[in-house]
Amino acid sequence: MNAEDKIIPVAIIGGGPVGIAAGAELKKKGIDSLIIEKGAVTESIRRYPKRMKFFSTAENIEIAGVPFATGNVKADRNEAMQYYRKVAAYFKLDFALHTEVSGIRKEGDLFHIEIKDGPALRAEKVIIATGYFTKPRLLGIPGEELPHVHHYYDEPYAHSFGKVVIVGAGNSGVEAALELYRHDVDVTIVARGEDIKPTAKYWLVPDLKNRIKEGKIKLITESSAVSIEEGSITISNRSGEETALPADAVYLLTGYLPDASFLRNCGLKPDPESLIVPFDEASYETDIEGMYLCGTVMAGVHTEKVFIENGRDHAEIIAAHIEAAAKPMKVEG
Repeated sequence: MNAEDKIIPVAIIGGGPVGIAAGAELKKKGIDSLIIEKGAVTESIRRYPKRMKFFSTAENIEIAGVPFATGNVKADRNEAMQYYRKVAAYFKLDFALHTEVSGIRKEGDLFHIEIKDGPALRAEKVIIATGYFTKPRLLGIPGEELPHVHHYYDEPYAHSFGKVVIVGAGNSGVEAALELYRHDVDVTIVARGEDIKPTAKYWLVPDLKNRIKEGKIKLITESSAVSIEEGSITISNRSGEETALPADAVYLLTGYLPDASFLRNCGLKPDPESLIVPFDEASYETDIEGMYLCGTVMAGVHTEKVFIENGRDHAEIIAAHIEAAAKPMKVEG
């Protein structure tokens, strides 16, 4: 299906859980699709911390009506990757993996999908389900590009008996801090607010609070990173007082954003501040006829508002809209 002379019924950009859900819902209606993913299947989950557990229950991250069988209430990263891969295999979905889309333009009734380092593809419909996890929210501070600075956390072993500073007190920061501490790492969390974020996983909060109380994890509140140097990070509190903290590694776990430049390259017009793209709330179709948004990408900077558990509903609604558009109109009388 990657030949330029073939026309794809529906091209789905993004091979995460929501992209797979869209492909499965279309397949249930007899509509073929090609899922184009610049990484591996469920690349975003693959980049999660290796022992991460989902906030949602397994039942709430099921897709396409396929039960998520697990011995635990909440699934972990490995179980999720296995589950979504099995759903894709069950529905015999087609993938173009490690294939990066650089832009999309509509000419007449067809979409021309530009592939980086490859021939263009053509499709009748397009669903953008790119999520947000591939684009870290940068701080714009000196030293952010240094090799000991990371925007993703995976496992603790590289940092044992060293000093790590985590900027960000949300889910990612809390989980990383606890795991690093348990692997003999001297951990400091830098939080902009007065405490860790209230959205942090509730079952982790008492554990973290107790470790802070014992002095085993340090929490510096009402502070922001201002620069990063080799072996240290400089932070500033609300009074403007700066402090240099020793750091063998720095994790900037400050969140992620949709790729606005990619959306613009698809002919869409994300708001400069919110990054929200206009779409029909009944069908999730954008102002480009035949192009849809599915999942977290539609939430702009408010990535906390859309998860797998509501993104899967978008997939079902979009598939129904595409099916309805493909059916010939009945003439009454």
